[in-house]
Amino acid sequence: MRLLISNDDGIFAIGVRTLANTLAAAGHQVTVVCPDRERSATGHGLTLHQPIRANLVEGVFHDSITAWSCSGTPADCVKLALWSLLEEKPDFVFSGINHGANLGTDVLYSGTVSAAMEGIIEGIPSVAFSLTSFSAQNFQPAANYARDLLQNLIDNPLSNLFLLNVNVPPVSEAEIKGAKITRQGIRRYIEVFEKRTDPRGKTYYWLAGEVVEEIEDQEGDRDFPSDVEAIRDNYITVTPLQYNLTSKKELPQLKSWLHPESTQKT
Repeated sequence: MRLLISNDDGIFAIGVRTLANTLAAAGHQVTVVCPDRERSATGHGLTLHQPIRANLVEGVFHDSITAWSCSGTPADCVKLALWSLLEEKPDFVFSGINHGANLGTDVLYSGTVSAAMEGIIEGIPSVAFSLTSFSAQNFQPAANYARDLLQNLIDNPLSNLFLLNVNVPPVSEAEIKGAKITRQGIRRYIEVFEKRTDPRGKTYYWLAGEVVEEIEDQEGDRDFPSDVEAIRDNYITVTPLQYNLTSKKELPQLKSWLHPESTQKT
């Protein structure tokens, strides 16, 4: 398989190196295009008002891997790869392995998820991978699951195009209880801005938010646990996501509110 891999932690991150090398060792044709520095929490931002530069990177990945560093965002990386750097369209776009969780509402901010979502927008099956710890350094269990998941997707292609958001607990492979199909949960943050003063006496603010509460979706499908729930029990979570954010169940109510005459006639 031809694979395009990106991330938001940067070209030299351990997670992307472990993922790319594992998939290359499994016999896949891997191209890596990642930001030249960390671009976490950039969402689906694109670079519009300055040039994007890309440079080949050697000596970091498996010898069979072609790797590029890109001055843009994660979404830029995938877009640039698909339209300029690659000679052939990849069969899959993978993003990660992110250093830290992308659970619940994290996906709205995540550059990792956005890189994979860019693949979906271009009609390519895509998966985002995250290790749910900022301190853990063993990405191999997550990379092994990515290798196995890829084989499963090859053997059993999905009938519809959507993003798979995969989170892996930061434990040994033996401690992982398995994988569960999950729905997107909700994580609530308290955003604390620390007020500081620079050496020239100027005030600046540093965002230091943290999770203070994890809320379960009361209207969710209880046949499927939330990703927030399942990760607590050391399950790998696999959550299908889409870029169409329309709340379809609200459409009839809005129609009756904005155009009451149309509902009266019916």
